[in-house]
Amino acid sequence: MQLKRLHTFLLKDYLLSFLATFFVCLFILLMQSLWRYIDEMVGKGLDLIVMAQFFYYAALTLVPMALPLAILLSSLMSFGGLGERLELIAMKAAGISLFRIMKPYLVVIGLLSIGSFYFSNVVMPEVQLKWTVLLRSIKHKSPDVSIPVGSFYTGIENYSIYVRSKNQDTRMLYDMMIYDFTGNSGVGGADNIRIVTADSGMLVSTADKKGFILKLHNGEMFENMKSSAVQVSRKNIPFRRETFAYRELIMDYDNSLNMVSEESVAGKQTTKNLEQLTQVVDSLQRESDSLSTAYANKYVNSLFFGRKLDSGYVKTNLDTIPLENAKSYEAMINRRTLLQQKESFDRAINQMQVVRNELDYYGERKYVSVDKQMWKHDIERHRKFTLSFACIIFFFIGAPLGAIIRKGGFGLPVVISILLFIIYYIVDNTGFKMARNGGWPVWVGTWLSSGMLFPLGLFLTYKAAIDATFNMPTASAIGKNIVKFFKNLFSKKKKQEVSQENTVSNNEL
Repeated sequence: MQLKRLHTFLLKDYLLSFLATFFVCLFILLMQSLWRYIDEMVGKGLDLIVMAQFFYYAALTLVPMALPLAILLSSLMSFGGLGERLELIAMKAAGISLFRIMKPYLVVIGLLSIGSFYFSNVVMPEVQLKWTVLLRSIKHKSPDVSIPVGSFYTGIENYSIYVRSKNQDTRMLYDMMIYDFTGNSGVGGADNIRIVTADSGMLVSTADKKGFILKLHNGEMFENMKSSAVQVSRKNIPFRRETFAYRELIMDYDNSLNMVSEESVAGKQTTKNLEQLTQVVDSLQRESDSLSTAYANKYVNSLFFGRKLDSGYVKTNLDTIPLENAKSYEAMINRRTLLQQKESFDRAINQMQVVRNELDYYGERKYVSVDKQMWKHDIERHRKFTLSFACIIFFFIGAPLGAIIRKGGFGLPVVISILLFIIYYIVDNTGFKMARNGGWPVWVGTWLSSGMLFPLGLFLTYKAAIDATFNMPTASAIGKNIVKFFKNLFSKKKKQEVSQENTVSNNEL
């Protein structure tokens, strides 16, 4: 009964810390992630429902990152608080071991790990699908905001717009060139293109959100005059040139938020569950193996320097020499003149260069179309498990470390948690990039961060079990050490300056 009350007390303290830290971490990550998409949202005229969907899906996509960090921070705070209030020492003095104290925590962490796997395998693919659809839909809304600088923009049908520079604050576009293809459907085809240039302009939406008005200043317009009423040869097509100080072009475009189809993004690896990822990886692996075999057979069974591998003759442009009459290739080469030898070597070098270029081409083609996609899907398959394992590892790092340092609250535990999580995040991203590019096997890249922190968790758990302590210096002690360090540094500099002055004065004497 007493142990049940103790476990209830421990779980109540831990769950409150976990919920608080989880939502704090999720909020911080959400605000940090918002800056990545701020350019896609500003000036789009999005309503509150769309904004609520954006934040909802964004928060769900960040759960895999916030959950391990929250477990680490809450474990540090909970066990650090128990040690700071001497409650951990009292429980150990009553004969309760550390692992018995951690028993209710392990039940909670186990449930969180199972829940994280379910979330990654079932919930996350659907969330990623909705999130990607929403992002693409927002990106396609109000293309005036996303017109690039220095390249042609074709987001508006029948128009190609080039902008040399633009003002992000006023949304004014400068040095514009517009190709108008709206007349191509009529008589004349591609000859009926209208070209408009302007010093500056602005693209604004119409009142009914069904089009755009391009307001142009100080420009010229060139337009072909070819029509059904005027039959002329293609060599003599009249055109009209017009100079204007201000002109408006009306462009048809549905500026409302139209959701793109889910089928267009359903092929991404993040939108698939474990079973679907396994099927895709297996099929891509078979395709990769078949391509490798086909490329190898192509060169094994082909002519190599003019000689079939299964024949007994070497064919050249000069003569045909039976191989059986030559004791070796060297003897065969020596039968030729220097000019013939030079021609043979040059021909061999050129053919080897052709073979090398073809192999590079086929290798790049296989890498882009098959291997890279297979690695991406395999990485996502491993990530379904690494999240659950990371939750367990971070608990076995945070709980023993909190029991060792005996500091609770949001001070020191936050600093330690952030440092450990940054290390984990950097190593995890490094392994992800190496596995995605084929530099490392997929299982090495995805499990590198977990494999690095797992020994640390075992070491800290062992130290906490044998009642090892680590006395953290106070803020005043840290300040005194910093002041002492700078005093010693400046005193050394003064001594060096004095010694240099004495040396100079002695040399002058």
